[in-house]
Amino acid sequence: MNDRLIMAEARYDEIGAKLSDPAVIADNKLYRDLMREHKSLTPLMEVWQQYKKAQRSFEDASAALSEAGEDEELRELAQSEYDENKALMEKLSGELKILLLPRDPDDDRSCIIEIRAGAGGEEAALFAGSLYRMYSMYAARQGWKTEQAGSNPTELGGYREVSFLVEGEGVFAKLKYESGVHRVQRVPETESQGRIQTSTVTVAVLPEAEEVDVDINPADLVVETFRSSGAGGQHINKTESAVRIIHKPSGTVVECQEERSQFKNKEKAMKKLYSKLYEAKLEARDSAIAEERRIQVGTGDRSERIRTYNFPQSRVTDHRIGLTLYKLDEMMNGGCDEVFEALRLADQTAKLLKQEQ
Repeated sequence: MNDRLIMAEARYDEIGAKLSDPAVIADNKLYRDLMREHKSLTPLMEVWQQYKKAQRSFEDASAALSEAGEDEELRELAQSEYDENKALMEKLSGELKILLLPRDPDDDRSCIIEIRAGAGGEEAALFAGSLYRMYSMYAARQGWKTEQAGSNPTELGGYREVSFLVEGEGVFAKLKYESGVHRVQRVPETESQGRIQTSTVTVAVLPEAEEVDVDINPADLVVETFRSSGAGGQHINKTESAVRIIHKPSGTVVECQEERSQFKNKEKAMKKLYSKLYEAKLEARDSAIAEERRIQVGTGDRSERIRTYNFPQSRVTDHRIGLTLYKLDEMMNGGCDEVFEALRLADQTAKLLKQEQ
């Protein structure tokens, strides 16, 4: 572990020197990448410096114990320093092991979340709206900004599909485990007999890509405009402000109709397109990286049922880690930290075990 830490420290110092180089500053992509790497290494370096300080104090205390002789007061003082710094080194060593784990390079990015109603008809659409509200409230608690990028609402207030951008520090790191099938068990508002219905909603979380991450040839794009449709509003069905973009080489289609301005809709649609192509690029580029991008306690695939929300019992169960909490109301109101933190810790534990094998 020490060799890896020494190499990381050398890299950290090297990046620090490069960041003051005018040639690097002039290269926007290189400067941005180095800043991102420097920022990701900073927590590791801070703990490493604390560890080295504790190690020096431990060695000094060990030497003082050897030299104390019959001086009881000096021995007691040295023993106290010895024990304290030994315990601190053990604690910091555990933190360093975690900080040295392979890190998802996209963790610091913002993300785009796409929610789609699955099996269950109108009830699935209503639950899609509930999940949209849950993530929006969680984002607000974190101080993140959310902005809707596209939606297909239903008359009862649900969504056949809705996508939105979540911007902030470390957004993808916390939300990346949400991709998959979410199952809801509750009595629908449309059910007169009081029978519990099971419905599903799919969630996809994509790291937000920047233009420098993906090279798109404008000639490969088909941009179509159409009239917005939805629950209402003066601009609905009157002007062709909605935008659909087709990327011909990949067949990827994105659209946005949330804004009155065609220009703003096109801008949001392009953000979605960049993120979708960036995700595809990573998956195709390196199967090892693709494997690391998946949570170790589940594949993260959209077809996998990852969580059940049981309203009659106020129960939420994450099937990947076997976690069950009877705090459904709290979670649906944005209190997701307990579940999200459990997923992060399970991922870290799985990676530590894999590293030690």
